[in-house]
Amino acid sequence: MNAAVPNPAALVFAGPTPFRLLLRIAAISSWRRLLALREQSWFLLAVIGTFLVGYLGLAFGLFYGGLRFISKFPGLGGLLVERLLFVLFAFLFGLLLISNLVISYTNLFKNRETTFLLSLPVPTQTIFQWKFVESTLLASWAFVFLIAPLLCAYGLVNHVAWHFYPLVLVLLALFIVLPGVCGAWASVTLARFLDRKGFQVLLVTGLVALVALMIFQFRPQPVTDEDLDARVLAVIDRLLENTRFANFPFLPSYWMSASVQNWSEGALGAATFFALVMLSHALFFGQLICQRLGPAFYEASNRVNSRGGLFERWGWFQARAARQIAGPHSRLPLPRSDWLDTLLGCGGVLAPDTRALVAKDMRMFWRDTTQWAQTAMLFGLLGVYIINLRHFTRQLDSPFWLSLVSFLNMGACALNLATLTTRFVFPQFSLEGRRVWLVGLAPIGLVRVVWLKFWLASFATLAVTLGLVLLSCTMLGLDAVHTAFFGGSVTVMTFTLNAIAVGLGALYPNFRETNPNKIVSGFGGTFCLVLSFVYILVGVVLLAVSSPWGWKPDMTGEFAPAKAVSSWVIFVLLSYLAGWLPLRLGLRKVATTEL
Repeated sequence: MNAAVPNPAALVFAGPTPFRLLLRIAAISSWRRLLALREQSWFLLAVIGTFLVGYLGLAFGLFYGGLRFISKFPGLGGLLVERLLFVLFAFLFGLLLISNLVISYTNLFKNRETTFLLSLPVPTQTIFQWKFVESTLLASWAFVFLIAPLLCAYGLVNHVAWHFYPLVLVLLALFIVLPGVCGAWASVTLARFLDRKGFQVLLVTGLVALVALMIFQFRPQPVTDEDLDARVLAVIDRLLENTRFANFPFLPSYWMSASVQNWSEGALGAATFFALVMLSHALFFGQLICQRLGPAFYEASNRVNSRGGLFERWGWFQARAARQIAGPHSRLPLPRSDWLDTLLGCGGVLAPDTRALVAKDMRMFWRDTTQWAQTAMLFGLLGVYIINLRHFTRQLDSPFWLSLVSFLNMGACALNLATLTTRFVFPQFSLEGRRVWLVGLAPIGLVRVVWLKFWLASFATLAVTLGLVLLSCTMLGLDAVHTAFFGGSVTVMTFTLNAIAVGLGALYPNFRETNPNKIVSGFGGTFCLVLSFVYILVGVVLLAVSSPWGWKPDMTGEFAPAKAVSSWVIFVLLSYLAGWLPLRLGLRKVATTEL
């Protein structure tokens, strides 16, 4: 008798689908990492828990106090809170778009797991679905963590019912799907067509046009004395004219804001309508890309892995490649490494061994697009904000408010710097990897290597941070004494933050990892971030409270030399101890390390 031949389709559908297997593996891995926390240091868990609880409590208190303060304005409080809510979700939607674009591109085309899955008998559509879910979660968890205290404070200020909070969770889950869809589609489109000349020209032209449109749209609208004599609502509408873009009814941020606001006011029908609009768009576009974008993703992956360069279709790039192939007798430009060595060797200040190590670190930083791109984005956004300070300095006619804005600007620059030092400076010693013994056996020695990393990172970050602080002082119209005070303060904080990052990086190295993200996520990286934030908070508060110009609104702007000297001595001693102790401990451990 012939044995019955099993149906292949029945075998496929009898067991779990590949997508469910990927989800199950990810869930099991996450659960095991959660259980592994029991084996970690209790000090690490206490530091992380204290930091998270402290942020949630502090953010909730600030949002609650701010919303109560705004809502007390007679006749205008509700309008201001409503407009702030719409503008907030509009900007968060834009930031989520950028975050999903960057993370989706990295996850789809620069990920080892994706490359491994493409070599298996797994449908490309399934791989894309899994990476889409993973990228959306990675790009959106911080958004939910940041926005939760605000929505809780908004609910308490408006005295909402208990069912408001479960609805907000559902709305947030729907809201993060749409930027995830847009980011995944944009990443696949960029990967497919980024090497084409027409697409590059169109992309650059579109970005320039968008920047020009934003500059024209958000130009300041001065209010004259004649306008102030008119009706109050007309003046407020004139002042809030640049925020009208957030009220565009086809934006997902508008649906989110309108649903939250209507539900808090008891208009359940309108809130349900906007929630259903979000649900329908999330289901439609989510189903569309999950079912149709798999072949496009596979084609884009092939193009990314096979292309030689982004500009290979341009004539100047082809001519340059031809000259390089022609040999040493052609007119070749000096290699990039020779230009760097020549620049560092100017004046003979740096010794050859020092110059070689500095050049190596600079090349590694430049070759990692993630590092310099994130650095440029963080400080670029801060620079755009500081440049726009000139638009509202006319309203800052009080020395108190000028000093307050200056201290806030210095704190923002320091927080950006702490993020960068933890993310990029802390793992520098660990990135030497298992070849660290080569550097250790060299005449330069590991202790000197750590010192060079500290000085290189400090001067590189000081050039950017000090420039932004001096620019903010110029935009605010501060005198030379104020500018010197804030410039000196941020200089001390820059060296201290780099000392914390370099010292803890040498104290808690991880030579087995090659991924900087995983190095930073360990105990040393977490402790470095928390310690840097605590130092910035204490330092800025100390400088503000003991400011020689006073910190109360009723104080005058007269300079007090004795108070300035005492506050600076305390701040410098605190900074010295906060930076010297980790750096000293790290150098001591490096000096006694057995290779």
